[in-house]
Amino acid sequence: MWPTIMIIILVILAVLLIVTIPVARKKQEEIKKTGKYPEGHFVGMWMGIGTAIFSGVGIALSTTTGNSGLIGIGPALGIGFGLAIGQSIENKYKKEGKIRPLTEQEKKLKQKMIWVAMSLLILGLIAGLVFYFMR
Repeated sequence: MWPTIMIIILVILAVLLIVTIPVARKKQEEIKKTGKYPEGHFVGMWMGIGTAIFSGVGIALSTTTGNSGLIGIGPALGIGFGLAIGQSIENKYKKEGKIRPLTEQEKKLKQKMIWVAMSLLILGLIAGLVFYFMR
């Protein structure tokens, strides 16, 4: 059962990687061209960083206390702290005039990314339920 779960996780990660690389490249090209960051750039970046860092905190807490319910605290704290830090940086750059509104192409890409993320989330939930009931 574990090899199957690992394969599913690897496929999901591969799809995310394949989808996000072109988006990141376009974003970098636009930043170089205009010298400005798109709206939401720092918020998204710091939410990801915060989630990654605080997930380790949640894992450490759940391991040391033996309470597996605490594992979810890490990502929740990470999103909160990342949002706060990212928004403060975003506000600073906005005052300096280094933040620009999203272009139409970026808005369309953002919509596509949301659909891909939601599809992968639903796929992951379905796979989790299937494995749970197969046990």
